Amino acid sequence: MERLISIDIKADFGLLKKPDTNEPVYLTFNLIHKPALLGIFGAVLGLQGFNKQGELPEYYNKLKDLKIGIQPLEHENGNYQKTVITYNNTTGMASDEQGGNLMVSEQTLIAPSFRIFLLLSTENEKHQKLQEYLKEYKAEYLPYLGKNDFSLWWYHYKEYDFQPFIAKDSFSIESIFKKSEKLKGQTEEKDLFDLIKGQTGSFIYFENLPVDYQGPPLFQYEYFPFAFTDYPLKQSYQTENLYELDNGIKIQLF
Repeated sequence: MERLISIDIKADFGLLKKPDTNEPVYLTFNLIHKPALLGIFGAVLGLQGFNKQGELPEYYNKLKDLKIGIQPLEHENGNYQKTVITYNNTTGMASDEQGGNLMVSEQTLIAPSFRIFLLLSTENEKHQKLQEYLKEYKAEYLPYLGKNDFSLWWYHYKEYDFQPFIAKDSFSIESIFKKSEKLKGQTEEKDLFDLIKGQTGSFIYFENLPVDYQGPPLFQYEYFPFAFTDYPLKQSYQTENLYELDNGIKIQLF
């Protein structure tokens, strides 16, 4: 049996650092991604993180099958305000420069917030413990948004009745969703712009986000292109893993 729940997470600041940038400014993803969320839920449960070279962390191995949906909140056309923070690391161990002073500049999210949907199995012990902790608003370790300076918490725990969604007319997706993918029986991907119905929306946001880790030895991110929009989509846009909730909204879980 499966249960669908949601929580709202919010932090004053966040840094979801992109691994392919280092000078002169560390850049951040705009939207939270699944590997980061698995780390947050691992902290809630008290599971171990990366601590041994060449091995994935305990939290990933325990939670990697968790299906997650992400709905941005309090955003501006899918974007969050950002600023660049520059600080000095004067520990003497951070740089080989004279004086041991390292100047670091980081692009930082300001007040990011998201509604996170989780599809939990009643037969999975970790899933049930996670539901219990989220419902009771407790955590073994304080979760943070990409950097331990940026603590976060969650609010508005909610449970839903739900069912798989198959479009019979145009429809809207409230969560982020995979922008394009080959469905069964198709030989090519469909462009999202060809599947928008009408002119009743105001924005379309795209971002390549991590969805998983690649294999050893580096365990780099595996990416997929995502979209987020308030435009309705044509019936022909039938991407996989869509669900309709008891409040009528549609989301994608991945």
